[in-house]
Amino acid sequence: MRCYGAFMRTTVTLDEDVVAGLREVVRERGVSFKEALNGAVRAGLGAATSPRPYRVPARRMGLRPGVDLDHALALAGQLEDDELIRRLARGT
Repeated sequence: MRCYGAFMRTTVTLDEDVVAGLREVVRERGVSFKEALNGAVRAGLGAATSPRPYRVPARRMGLRPGVDLDHALALAGQLEDDELIRRLARGT
């Protein structure tokens, strides 16, 4: 492959569905086939880079003493059961 300055000419074989998609972009955006192809390649190359991991800063939750989050699901279940018992007792 020869590079001519910032440009490079090469021959590639594109699948029919890719050509159809590029032609649709050409029609919709009114750009040249070359521009549509370069845009698609750039977008694909950008997607290949791994995004920076999202981090959530730790914050105090202000929990009351004695609240154990290790058993939060059990606590939620117990609270739900208690509410159901209260509703049944009231007849609602």
